[in-house]
Amino acid sequence: AGLVVARESGSGFYDRFRARVMFTITDLRKRVVGFGGRVLGDGMPKYLNSPDTPLFKKGQALFAFDHAREAIARTRTAIVVEGYFDAIALHQAGITHAVATLGTALTPEHVQVIRRFAANVVLLFDPDAAGVRAALRCLDLFVNSGLGVKVMTLPTSDDPDTFVRKEGHEAFA
Repeated sequence: AGLVVARESGSGFYDRFRARVMFTITDLRKRVVGFGGRVLGDGMPKYLNSPDTPLFKKGQALFAFDHAREAIARTRTAIVVEGYFDAIALHQAGITHAVATLGTALTPEHVQVIRRFAANVVLLFDPDAAGVRAALRCLDLFVNSGLGVKVMTLPTSDDPDTFVRKEGHEAFA
């Protein structure tokens, strides 16, 4: 699962996810297939995931998809955000059709998985320059996908997590 990493010196191991808040990454059957961690403080990289394994492929997994699947199927819409905390905050606010990429760009494999349950996708990335670039790069993935896609923006000072906690469900909707 990539929880420990051999030291380059060959003398022992270290905790890959030290000083991070840990998240389980599950498949659609709710089986743990990997782990993600967000750094506490200002360290880099901000997000760190398990390495790809036979069970876990970062470019195919979406955080919280197992929890969002029913709401996505019911609303026919998936909201795709960038981070674990964004997805968690939206779910806590009752917006349960949100999923998060695992610190990576959206992939064609992600689009295939979403397409099984949704007819529409809302890309809601952070309003910084990197988030805007990521959203624009993702748009090509939806050409000929059969999915409708929209890009949603928030005020420049807010990401989905801070916005929904500050403004609430109604303002987000």
